[in-house]
Amino acid sequence: MTITPLTPAIGVEVTGQPGRRLLDLDAAEELRTALDAHGVVVCREAGLEDGELVALSRMFGEVVIAKGSTEEYPEVQIISLDPARSRLASYQQGTFSWHIDGATDATPQKATFLVARQVSDEGGDTEFANTYAAYAALTEAQRKELDGLRVLHTFKAAQLLANPNPSDAQLAAWERVPTREHPLVWTRRDGRKSLLIGATTDHVIGMAPAESRALLDRLLQWSTQPRLVLRHHWRPGDLVIWDNTGMLHRALPYRPTSPRLMHRTTLVGDEAVV
Repeated sequence: MTITPLTPAIGVEVTGQPGRRLLDLDAAEELRTALDAHGVVVCREAGLEDGELVALSRMFGEVVIAKGSTEEYPEVQIISLDPARSRLASYQQGTFSWHIDGATDATPQKATFLVARQVSDEGGDTEFANTYAAYAALTEAQRKELDGLRVLHTFKAAQLLANPNPSDAQLAAWERVPTREHPLVWTRRDGRKSLLIGATTDHVIGMAPAESRALLDRLLQWSTQPRLVLRHHWRPGDLVIWDNTGMLHRALPYRPTSPRLMHRTTLVGDEAVV
């Protein structure tokens, strides 16, 4: 197995290892090490079947039982804008904005595994941004400005970016999803710090609305500057694994009629936000 950094700040590509060989214990351990160090691991044309995807995911941790899953594997979620393929298709345009999965949970999902079954002929790339590196690159004065700040995360905030004129029924459905207050800076058990930002950020607690939005927008722009971002152009069979807690991600827009079809597993979070 050869592991090659893709940028100085984020991502590696794995070559020299056929897809099924990724399930070897030694290979999986190398993938985990690369994921911890670089945030995103790209395995080109790995071609894992759903059962293999679930098996590999379990080698990294407990796998979430997914909504909108395949019939055979309840852990495998179907990602598509086609409602005939995914019952969650109406929410998928919300993934066009920078976000982490599970930001409205006390313990966001640990990591995500995404396999391309079919790809889009226009759009549909996925971008990742390293918020560990974004925090580390702030000045000491900027870090002090963020000390103690807390942010309300809501599903509604993310969906409004994709659909700013919802129906009453849509709005009511979004508002039924529980909200969550998190620190703006997430400090891990090992001392690492990242910015907990993205589409779900509704407002900074106790801050005037205009000031709150300006700060959140500024931090998002800082975290998604080109040197901290990796853009992945999908090929059929590609597997990408990322640290969901420290990497923002988004899909670049693609048409609802696109054949793009992805299968995803996620790992249960193992560290609550405090």
